Amino acid sequence: MDLSLKQRLLGAVVLIALAIIFVPMFLSGPAPQQTSETVNLAIPPAPDREFQNRVLPVDATPDAAKTPEPGAPAPVTNTPLATVDTPPRPAEIPQPTEPVATAPAAAPPKAEPAPAKAEAPKAADNAPGRAANGRFYVHLGVYTVAKNADDLVAKLKQGGIPAFTEASEAQGKPASRVRVGPYEDRAAAEAARLRIKQMNPAVSSSVVQLADDAKSDAPPAALPANRAGAWAVQLGAFKTVEEANKVRDRLKGAGFVAYVDKVDAATGTLWRVRAGPEADRGNADKLKGRIKDKLKMDGMVVTQQ
Repeated sequence: MDLSLKQRLLGAVVLIALAIIFVPMFLSGPAPQQTSETVNLAIPPAPDREFQNRVLPVDATPDAAKTPEPGAPAPVTNTPLATVDTPPRPAEIPQPTEPVATAPAAAPPKAEPAPAKAEAPKAADNAPGRAANGRFYVHLGVYTVAKNADDLVAKLKQGGIPAFTEASEAQGKPASRVRVGPYEDRAAAEAARLRIKQMNPAVSSSVVQLADDAKSDAPPAALPANRAGAWAVQLGAFKTVEEANKVRDRLKGAGFVAYVDKVDAATGTLWRVRAGPEADRGNADKLKGRIKDKLKMDGMVVTQQ
């Protein structure tokens, strides 16, 4: 191809490219300028209008009670007055006044009766020697058939065992209680129970302790040297464990070692308050004196087995 022809073609291509680039720029106009305008948004005042008030009667007249004629409007009865009025503006809406609820006068508090003072236990109820002497028995059950109890007692007596019956009650009916004893210590009562078990294996048995009142301190011979046991100072026997615990706590507060044990007596179950125990009878006497001097409480020296 001729060189001059190539140059002409190249120039034509360049011109076309320049036209494609610059022609749209001349044809497009300038971008519209944004202008800020203030728009008045004031709300025009409400137009003044005239309203009419109309009151519709609701009281039925004698003529209204009659049957209306055909085509006549029905009378209005038993309806409240309908009032058409100018709608008030928000600031003019009347606020309903609610009646103020007055709180009822508080009733005067009732005078509660003063709690009855707990009576102090009588001397007979907390005497130091009450239920102090413990006796052990072998309990052989309660029988509702008296003949069965009598036959068991007769058989035991034939074997040289001191058995007897006591009046009792079972399920609201009269009954007989069979016991063997008394024994001075639990070991002797336990030996008798084993002997009875060999003679009558079918009879259930158990060792129980019953206590009698003591009139004075236990003598030194009440606890032989070859018998296991100790000495204690009993300060009283009470019908409730709460009363017994109060006396025990008083003794502990004074620095004495005290405890409460439960025992069955002729008058029922009792809770005994005791201090100790002491291995020597002389120490038990000294303990009794210290309690008397410090707490002004009378005690009684008893055996502790």
